[in-house]
Amino acid sequence: MKLNYKIIFHFLGLLLLFNGGFMLLSALVSWTYNDGVTLQILMAGVVTIIIGLIGFFVTRDHKKEINKREGYVVVAFGWVVMSLSGTMPYVFTESIPSFTNAFFETMSGYTTTGASILNDIEAMPEGVLFWRSLTHWIGGMGIIVLAIAILPLLGIGGMQLFAAEAPGPSGDKLHPRITDTAKRLWLIYFGYTAAETILLNLAGMSFFDAINHALCTLSTGGFSTKNASVAHWNGNPMIQYIIILFMFLAGTNFVLSYFAFKGRVQKIIQDEEFKLYFKFITVFTIIAALIIYFRADVSASSVSHPMVLGEGESAFRHALFQVLAIITTTGFVTADYTMWTPFLVVFFFGLMFLGGSAGSTSGGVKVVRHLILIKNGFLEFKRTLHPNAIVPVRYNKKAINRFIVFNVLAFFILYMLSFIIGGLVFSMFDIDFKSAIGLSASTLGNVGPALGDYGPVNNYASLPALAKWWASFLMLIGRLELFTVLILFTPFFWRNR
Repeated sequence: MKLNYKIIFHFLGLLLLFNGGFMLLSALVSWTYNDGVTLQILMAGVVTIIIGLIGFFVTRDHKKEINKREGYVVVAFGWVVMSLSGTMPYVFTESIPSFTNAFFETMSGYTTTGASILNDIEAMPEGVLFWRSLTHWIGGMGIIVLAIAILPLLGIGGMQLFAAEAPGPSGDKLHPRITDTAKRLWLIYFGYTAAETILLNLAGMSFFDAINHALCTLSTGGFSTKNASVAHWNGNPMIQYIIILFMFLAGTNFVLSYFAFKGRVQKIIQDEEFKLYFKFITVFTIIAALIIYFRADVSASSVSHPMVLGEGESAFRHALFQVLAIITTTGFVTADYTMWTPFLVVFFFGLMFLGGSAGSTSGGVKVVRHLILIKNGFLEFKRTLHPNAIVPVRYNKKAINRFIVFNVLAFFILYMLSFIIGGLVFSMFDIDFKSAIGLSASTLGNVGPALGDYGPVNNYASLPALAKWWASFLMLIGRLELFTVLILFTPFFWRNR
């Protein structure tokens, strides 16, 4: 069966229309703050919308049916097209004149990685900073999920797209109709963003800083409006605790948030992934806090204001913040954790492979996959003793289809291979071992801060141009969970049958 290219270009045109609309919103912010680049951002938005309209209307007579293959093409190329068009506000305003740097920053935005090439963030115009944060927010839940909410208007069903884009190994739906699912997810997402904006503003952030950090927290992105990231507010613990709360929520399956609002708390308490996610955060925070308290000098590692309150509270807050920031792949920083003893450097590096919950906006492997791997590993001992016994892996008291277990195993192997190959390629650019493996783990897991020369208080500006393109590719396959992108490189995918 031939690919329906018309529907692919039709959908890409639709995505460009969305992107252009968000650029116009950024132009409005630019005009409000009178930052001098309103016209340039407006032009970027208009150009994007015109290209989108051409793609949308030229292909309007497409066959109104989308299969799985076309779903994968739309998702993978959709993210690339969004990133290419998303460079225009940077290039038009000359805030990032280099196309390589602009593409890296944009891909980092849409994939919610949070790795930046900007040396002086605070010197950027407000309209550009808002656009930068918006790329996180759009990418957080996925522009694809947003777009399928209106696909029925075009006579197209979007289940294939949701399966290709939705984070995690399972698409747990809130409602039988996929469109209603997308709407509910975005309503929760928007509600959390608005709530965090208000709380941060009340806690002492300016409204502009508050809305930008809310956009970047709920998307588990990590871009900040300050050079020192969230460490800029080390003198205001309340701001950091608010961000901690919303990082936790953003790393939790959004379906559970829906259940919480419906009063179905029992569903949350019984969810095995949520319980393990909560245990991971608790245990890892206690370990990190004790080591920080007894062995690390938090004040010396602070990249902004000195600590306030007691040493115990400071150690706990920084431990909880950094554990959550890395597990949820948000990437905000309150201090240079690479100065907190060698053990904690390796410890945080390991957390880069964890990831948040499936159905959340976080990157990484995801907690549910680790849970299935652990359960299957223990059951292998039982199967060795009882080779004829049928011992299925159970999740939430239900037996999991063995093909899902195989998929999880395949994903984990592919993820680790991608990490190793990623590190090898980075090392080809004369990047030292520590920095290379840190870059590979961080970009593939969409974490943001890496290790070595690209640690939490540094940025990616010094990365060679080709290495930036490689990092962008790793960000893309990490955000779309490997299979969605890598399947396009297989010859049988393109074979007409």
